Amino acid sequence: MRKILVVGAGQSGLQLALGLQSHGYEVTLMSNRTADEIRTGRVMSTQCMFHTALQHERDLELNFWESRAPRIQGLGVSVAAPGSFDPGPSRRAVDWLGRLDGFAQSVDQRVKMAGWMETFAQRGGQLVIHGAAVGDLDYLSRAYDLVLVAAGKGELVRMFARDPERSPYSTPQRALAVAYVHGLGPRPEHPDTEAVRCNLVPGVGEMFVMPTYTVSGRADILFWEGVPGGPLDAFKDVRDPAEHLSLTLELMKRFLPWEYARATEVELTDAGGTLAGRYAPTVRRPVGRLPSGGLALGVADVVVANDPITGQGSNSASKCAASYLASILEHGDEPFDEEWMRRTFDRYWDIARHVTKWTNAMLAPPPEHVLGLIGAAGELQPVADRFANGFDDPADFENFFYEPEKTDAYLAEVSAAAGA
Repeated sequence: MRKILVVGAGQSGLQLALGLQSHGYEVTLMSNRTADEIRTGRVMSTQCMFHTALQHERDLELNFWESRAPRIQGLGVSVAAPGSFDPGPSRRAVDWLGRLDGFAQSVDQRVKMAGWMETFAQRGGQLVIHGAAVGDLDYLSRAYDLVLVAAGKGELVRMFARDPERSPYSTPQRALAVAYVHGLGPRPEHPDTEAVRCNLVPGVGEMFVMPTYTVSGRADILFWEGVPGGPLDAFKDVRDPAEHLSLTLELMKRFLPWEYARATEVELTDAGGTLAGRYAPTVRRPVGRLPSGGLALGVADVVVANDPITGQGSNSASKCAASYLASILEHGDEPFDEEWMRRTFDRYWDIARHVTKWTNAMLAPPPEHVLGLIGAAGELQPVADRFANGFDDPADFENFFYEPEKTDAYLAEVSAAAGA
């Protein structure tokens, strides 16, 4: 029986550990926190998973919360009219809702990771609660056929060198601030449709509003992404959760009054329901070398960390785990050498490169043809639907998003069909 060490108990690490376990591998999982510490701790992300990523969980029968989490049927975009928000009330230059082909869901990672970790242990997996350092891996690696590093923060990440050709940004492009709340009212435009709402404030930043399932049941996530140094970059020194929520609402009232109007009665889900921070989007080399010469393969955001502006973090983690699982199973009893590690990452990069390209494009000021595309989605429902489903399959943006000629041809085709 092949022995595999997985370091990190997030979406990718746990999904991969549980998948390997189900195929008879002897798996050791290392986490720096217990399940109870995760469940009662601070929120870790703003996860919204779309159909393909959710299907990977279903394939492993890990979709424990599917019947309880809100079924997100659409994705909407609103754009504040330039210059309309200070002073005076904002108005929307663009507002539309795209329909998803398959529903999306968000489950608070405190719920999911704690539950999956307990499941891994119940199924006989070896769970080690220890914050691993490079020295630990150097010692432990000799006892395993393969070491997978899925812990996206801390000392271990520095084992994997930055890939400058694939990492155009060296500094954070957004300041991030998250609040989980109860009491958010429905959107009057679609009161019966659960949807993720993407609100764009040109030159200032973005706010995402999404239904979720958390430790206290159904809730919503209010997520600001602020341009560094701008008015939304205001959470760095905020430590008190109540102050965090108050500032979130104050900024909503100023920049997004249509969202603030349904948030006047909200309260935090719990004392751990806020999060703030920033990081530079980075692609890293996939193979880390330990001091004694052993190798480790980086997983998910250890090697491809995108800004959350496109909501791809947990989706990419699930897709990476599924891709790596397939590569491991197909490899049989052959050694997990450096060549295999690079091939395994390259197979995943064929998926991840589309996410990285799209995310980096969305962090930059949009070119004229993209503004036209987003505006056209308000008039042409097929355009809104296709844009929304791009969150599930970002590769499709190659066909109509990046190049003005392809965008123009696509819009002409849809317009002609609508007029027929």
